[in-house]
Amino acid sequence: MNKDFRTISLLPIAAAGMILFGFHCGMARAAEPTAPPAMAGPPAGQYQLDKSHASVLLRVSHMGFSTYTTRFSHFDSDLKFDPNNIQASSVVTTIDAASFEMDAAPQMCLDIVKGAKMLNVAEHPKIVFRSDKVRMSGAKSFEIDGTLDLLGVKHPLVLTGTYNGGYPGMPQDPHARVGFSAHGAIKRSDFGMTYGVPAPGTTMGVGDMIDVSIEAEFTGPPLSQPTSQTH
Repeated sequence: MNKDFRTISLLPIAAAGMILFGFHCGMARAAEPTAPPAMAGPPAGQYQLDKSHASVLLRVSHMGFSTYTTRFSHFDSDLKFDPNNIQASSVVTTIDAASFEMDAAPQMCLDIVKGAKMLNVAEHPKIVFRSDKVRMSGAKSFEIDGTLDLLGVKHPLVLTGTYNGGYPGMPQDPHARVGFSAHGAIKRSDFGMTYGVPAPGTTMGVGDMIDVSIEAEFTGPPLSQPTSQTH
């Protein structure tokens, strides 16, 4: 078999291979997921707490043996928010002190915490946090300087937070929505709540420092409808 004949004979095989290779490449490109279109951000305005997607958790040392976790189950919050000027935002949060919960704890323990020696919910039914200033520490991270009103005592509280994002709404959820995570710590003796605080140098009791973790989603202005065109 001469050289020219061999070359001519291989051409159909090479062409078929190129066609098959191109077919597979096309399939691979077709299978690649396409990025979804960018969603517009949420508008500025007044936002209300979505209570079904919010939590206030408290963590405190119990005799140094464990960090006990508890929560408040009833609270509300009003937010003034501008995603283009987060530091101009403000928030007021009100907690129902009687909604303090201790999973599986004896009723006696719950009575002590809600009683006159600690939360004293009969005389001080509300705990209120009001923001005073928001300082940006990153593109979406910030610090909130505010005042906590607990047991009739007002004391400064700084929360570190993250803006988790939001959207202007969608057909299934036709209001703007934004979400935040925040963290802070309070010293309960600053508010006169000294019952059970361990003596200096010991851990026998309930810790003075209380770690606070907050997760919150807010709903805001309704989804704007496109202007109808007249023909």
